[in-house]
Amino acid sequence: MVSRRSGSFARCTVGAVAANASAPAAPAPAAVKADAANRNLHQTTHLTVAAATRAAQAVLEAARDENQRVTVAVVDRNGNTVVVLRGDGAGPQSYESAEPKAYTAVSWNAPTSELAERLRQTPNLKDIPGTLFLGGGAPVRSKGAPIAGIGVAGAPSGDLDERFARAGVAAPAG
Repeated sequence: MVSRRSGSFARCTVGAVAANASAPAAPAPAAVKADAANRNLHQTTHLTVAAATRAAQAVLEAARDENQRVTVAVVDRNGNTVVVLRGDGAGPQSYESAEPKAYTAVSWNAPTSELAERLRQTPNLKDIPGTLFLGGGAPVRSKGAPIAGIGVAGAPSGDLDERFARAGVAAPAG
């Protein structure tokens, strides 16, 4: 094939490639057996949507009792948002702050106020995407391991936000 472009000639070849499927297929790998004794299986505990919602509602009630307007986010162990409730009158910035506080708390299994103190020794922690090292996040634990994080934003201080987050952690699960 010959084409003319800008006064010069270019040649290109058009062709086809053939494939031979006569080689035998490799045997399929054995399936991993998923039972409690299997070392390839890892089980985790997660809050249900109902439990996460109850925790978030407990946060809003605690904030309302102190005449504060906040947003609360509950994330699972993997940092995925389970529920976000924006309280009546909560500021627009509160939504964007509550989720990363919850993610930060569950990621490090510690209240975000403690983690904010660690920034003095390790300031580059703040560079980790999705995290926010301000008071207002608290981990939810089962047998000492983090299973969720609660983040609260909108009160005039991180101390208040975190106190409300702890009210969500203390909410009855059932």
